[in-house]
Amino acid sequence: MTTFALVGAGPGLGLAAARRFGAAGHRVALISRSAQRQDNLVSELARADVPARAFTADVLDSDSLTAALHQAGDTLGPVEILQFSPVPRGDFMKPVLDTGAADLDDPLAFSIKGPVTCVNAVLPGMRELGRGTLLFVNGGSAVRPNPKVAGTSIAFAAESAYAHMLHDALAEENIHVAQLIVPGAIRPDAEHSSPKALAERLYALHSERGAFRHYAEPMPA
Repeated sequence: MTTFALVGAGPGLGLAAARRFGAAGHRVALISRSAQRQDNLVSELARADVPARAFTADVLDSDSLTAALHQAGDTLGPVEILQFSPVPRGDFMKPVLDTGAADLDDPLAFSIKGPVTCVNAVLPGMRELGRGTLLFVNGGSAVRPNPKVAGTSIAFAAESAYAHMLHDALAEENIHVAQLIVPGAIRPDAEHSSPKALAERLYALHSERGAFRHYAEPMPA
């Protein structure tokens, strides 16, 4: 049995994705900063007969992130699927004219160093398995810069570029890389952008292994 590692575990999309991949037979590694939230999620998944373990790490702390992913692989089995979908902090979203150089330090660490750290931690195990999937979830500012949220627009664009290069570089190794753009809010009542619908979409990206970029909803004009 292999592991689905979720970086940015929360009660919405994270929990829905964990349920979907767990239902497909994967053990689940929940990685986030909040130990209390993790305990609640593990209990929720246990009620759905999904084997899950929590590992505490901060996306801005590369050492803790690497340690958590290595521990997950050692404890639960090799990481076959990695989903990187942590929610950016509110202070990443300043207007462009209010954004100074120092304001970009954490957004770039969050959206660039975080993904690079995760990929470097799980890639050796995927290569040993001979297969793997790397899933990146981003908002619409990743593909259409929004001057009201400059930090995430800049950082998400860089994350997109990195992930797209991985898609091309790893395809011949049977390691699939895909990005899901969610242009608006994730809402329980949304047809295509509810947590459950997005989790199904992410599972399809893993199993169907097609193009790099996909959209949960059409981008507004």
